[in-house]
Amino acid sequence: MNYSVYILYSHSTDRWYYVGQSKNHLERFERHQSGRNKSTKAGIPWEIVHVEFFNDRSDAVRKERQIKNLGSRRYLDRIQIH
Repeated sequence: MNYSVYILYSHSTDRWYYVGQSKNHLERFERHQSGRNKSTKAGIPWEIVHVEFFNDRSDAVRKERQIKNLGSRRYLDRIQIH
């Protein structure tokens, strides 16, 4: 399993979720936490609340899109993580 889709939760805003996909979600998470990602800088600190693993990038991108279309909070509710 080489790729992952992850959902982050922002404690500082108590409402933001961020969905992303990466080959190394822990390395990517550190970039979010350090403020090196413009789109997530305002939500620091973040917590990883969900990760799913995939064998190839196309499957990970497809799942990321599915979660974003549904809404991350609704997706987490459906899989009973929240």
